[in-house]
Amino acid sequence: MITTVMFDLDGTLLPFNQDDFVKLYFEGLCKKVAPLGYDPKTLIKDVWRGTAAMAKNDGSRINRDAFWETFKANNLEKPDIEPLCDDFYTHEFDAVKSCLKYQISRKSLIERLRAAGLDLILATNPIFPLCAVETRLAWVELSKEDFSYITSYENSRFSKPNPKYFTEILEKCGKSADECVMIGNSVPEDIIPTKTLGIRSYLIPEFLENPDSVDIGGFKAFTLDGACEDILSLI
Repeated sequence: MITTVMFDLDGTLLPFNQDDFVKLYFEGLCKKVAPLGYDPKTLIKDVWRGTAAMAKNDGSRINRDAFWETFKANNLEKPDIEPLCDDFYTHEFDAVKSCLKYQISRKSLIERLRAAGLDLILATNPIFPLCAVETRLAWVELSKEDFSYITSYENSRFSKPNPKYFTEILEKCGKSADECVMIGNSVPEDIIPTKTLGIRSYLIPEFLENPDSVDIGGFKAFTLDGACEDILSLI
């Protein structure tokens, strides 16, 4: 019996293409930290290095530590920008909302699933702090209170596409694979890892991420609303 729905955020609940989001994100972040002497090109390169460290995290530390230890190791002579970044995510990150392809509220959809007794988990790739996730949720009229658990870089030791990311969710939330479903737009990050664990998945191809051109003919494609309707029919 299905008891739990895991949602991806970017490109699934949030209607945007990743490239558009990343461009606006870096523009805002570079502007924020420039007064502290950070060159934009170098900053972007070092952020990607920190992101790679989170992707390779073996579970020995939380993703936050993996990121900042890597970032700061490449910026030993510069001021610490972590507090400034948190301020950016809380206050100025909202400007990146312009990457949305259209304005939409997910509130009624989420409330319908919750009213049916389903446990909802936001399984967004945990490479941002919770404050950044909260800001993005507000773009579709959602909040952290709409979910029983949200992954962020403060509480996760693995990242997508590592299947251990999903295993960690199951363990922390006391769930089994066969009672969960995953809704996402990324073939390598949402669909393939959950399939290996026996978690049923729903591919939302509106903003499809399939960089390796994996044959998705065997995956039934859904709209977000259609996936939720199908889940409700199973409980």
